[in-house]
Order: sequence, then structure tokens, then C-alpha cells
Amino acid sequence: MIERYTRPAMGGIWTDENKYRCWLQVESAASTVLAEDGVIPLAAAEAIATKATVSAARVAEIEAEVKHDVIAFTTAVAESLKLQGLDAESRWLHYGLTSNDIVDTAQALQVKEASALIKDGIAALLAVLRRRALEFKDTPTIGRTHGIHAEPTTFGLKLLNWYAEMERNATRFAAAAEDMRVGKLSGAVGTFGHLSPNQEEKVCKHLGLKPAPVATQVIQRDRHAAYISTLAILGSTLDKIAIEVRHLQRTEVREAQEYFSEKQKGSSAMPHKKNPITSEQISGLARVLRGNAQAALEDIPLWHERDISHSSVERVIFPDSTILADYLLAKTTDLIDRLLVYPERMKKNLELTGGLIFSGQLLLDLAEAGMLREDAYRLVQSHAMRAWKEDLNFRDEVAKDPAITKLLGAEKLAKTFDYTRQLGNVDAIFKRVLGE
Repeated sequence: MIERYTRPAMGGIWTDENKYRCWLQVESAASTVLAEDGVIPLAAAEAIATKATVSAARVAEIEAEVKHDVIAFTTAVAESLKLQGLDAESRWLHYGLTSNDIVDTAQALQVKEASALIKDGIAALLAVLRRRALEFKDTPTIGRTHGIHAEPTTFGLKLLNWYAEMERNATRFAAAAEDMRVGKLSGAVGTFGHLSPNQEEKVCKHLGLKPAPVATQVIQRDRHAAYISTLAILGSTLDKIAIEVRHLQRTEVREAQEYFSEKQKGSSAMPHKKNPITSEQISGLARVLRGNAQAALEDIPLWHERDISHSSVERVIFPDSTILADYLLAKTTDLIDRLLVYPERMKKNLELTGGLIFSGQLLLDLAEAGMLREDAYRLVQSHAMRAWKEDLNFRDEVAKDPAITKLLGAEKLAKTFDYTRQLGNVDAIFKRVLGE
């Protein structure tokens, strides 16, 4: 059993306090580089790096008057220096910078922090999926297409499929997170009117970021859309897992179900109820991630070198999407870790149709034994449809047909209806995904 997940850290990344901490970090790095290049006094850079502070409450007070968050921020930081008698040093704060030099670069720092937690969540889910896939590698169950019994599979293969998809999500997310690890300090329209490209590179290096090769006043929002869309894809995978659990927990199926604690209640009116509430929650919140991806895509086209139509959107979708992704990863990890699995019920359902699921194998065996494929299909389908309609045992009916038994004796028919024959390559599939 894994340790239960609690993630207060993710929410903290998107607080005003942490946002302004990141803004001040960018200001400090810029001042340090400009001082090294002799553009501003070294004492000013040292004061900004070691003495400057910022209060979210004070920024809010100033913003209520000036209606501009970055001006409110720089005013509050300058105040903190002046209160320490550093009036001269405060003059060099935000020197040569425009608002989005700070905002976009600091946002990259916040996304970097958030991405580290999401990567941890992906790794935790992968570990649980791998463990449980191996646990049920050879547990036979019925495969369903269109919701209808198809052919045998194993429950481990279901889990392995989710594992492989989560590996792809991990790769996609790592790329999207890396693409967001960029800063820009190229000024009001991206022309480096006040700082140089070399200075931008050095500031970004101080912050553990890469410089955007080209920008307007803002980092281009295709990066942001790719990041949020990747979280939406991740959420859709978690939704896919949750939907399977919801189906398997249905009364008529009962092959698996969410963990249900001793004191848990499922319904205010029906004491017998055990509802897949965690899976339904995962499915519901995944829709929010997909909706946020649409909003992120709308943020790509901005007017000329910049407008602020994206800004208000990102104040919602970045905290919401990263917090939701982190939360849903934790919920899905817990769901799979404690999932109750019922192999005997799986076997019962596998045998529910009296062998109908082996109609394809019977078709192949008859063709191999010499019957024309069209004739074999017509013969097998007639038995299958009759078995469906009259609730007969398909295997028993087939065994009575001389047209079949003259080609397939009792031993060959037994092999036709042996599900282990169709599961002979399960090990090979696991090796493909997990290696030796």
C-alpha cells in the first residue's frame, strides 16, 4: 500500500506571495547582471538582492489605486528599500525592463516549480500501474469492443496499456515543461532597446532558464498552449482509466471496484450502494482540463506585439490546470493502488456466453481444416445467432454439428475453446513495454 497523497505545495506555488517572490527573483537577477556589466551601481544590485522585500498585501493596496500590478509591485519593493535608507539604490530597480520581462520570466519559474511536482505525480502513478499490471499479468478476463464481449484478454494487459500511455504522457509533459523553461528581457517590443541579448542570456542563466530566441513584449503563447494541452491529454488518460473502473464496477459486471472503507456510505437513501465516486470525480475534473486547453489555444493570437487578453485567462488556467493535474494524478494513483479486483468474477463473465467469444477461433480452425472461409463464417454465425436468440450454449451446439465435428474432433474442439491459446503472447507484450 502506498502512502496517501497530500499536496499543499502545488497551491502555494500560485499564491500572490510566491508570485511576487518570483518577480523579485527576476528583478534581482537582472540587477546583478547589469551591475556586473557596469550599467548600474554594484551597491544597488546588492541592495535589491539582499535588502528588498515585498508584501502581497501592500502590493494589493497600491494596485487598488494605480490599477497596474507591476507598478504596484515595483512601488512596494522600492518602499521596502527606502524604509532602510536605500533611496539611491531603489532608483535602479526595474532598470531597462518592461512589465512582461518580469511577469513572463517569473511565470516560467512558477511553471518550473509546478512541473517538478507533476513529474513526481506521473512517476508515482507509473510505479503503481507497473506493479499492478505485473500482479494481474496472467489473470484472464473478457475483452470488450463496443461494450460487447469480444475475445479473452488479461486484466494485466489493461493496466499495461495504461502504463504505456502514461509513459507517453511523461515524455510529452517533459517536452512541454522544457519548452516553458524560457525567459525574456528584450523590452517593450522584443528589440532589446535597453538591455542586450547577452545580458538576457546571463539573467536567464542565473534563474535556471533559457532565453526565448525571439519575442515581442511577451513570450509567444504557443508554448503555453502546448503545456496546458499536454495537461489536458494527461487528464484524458486519467479519465480513460476512471471510465474503465466505472464500467467494471457496474452491478452486472463487478470485475473490479474502488476501495470502499468500512465506515463509508454510498447513498443517503440506499444503504447497499457502493458508488465509483473517485472515478466519477476524475472524469468530471478532466473536463475542466480539456476546457482550459481551449482557452490556452485562444491565447495564441494576440494583437501586434502584445495585448493583455491572455493575462486574465492565464491567471485562471495555469493555477487551475496544474493544481488539477497534480490532484488527479494523486487520486488516480490511489484509485489503482487500492483497486479491488475480482478474478473469479472475471472468469465467470468470461464463460457467460457459453463459448461465443471463441467464434473467431472456430472460424479459423475450420478454414485451416479445409472448409472455405465464406462457408465457415456462415456456419459459425448461424450457430452464434441461434445461441444468442434462444439462450443456448454455443459450445454444446457446435459439438452437435456433424459439418463441424467431421473436421474438428473432440481434442481439436477443446483447443478451439481454450482461452490460454489466445493469451500465449501476453509475456511478449509485457516484454515489449517493460523490457526483460
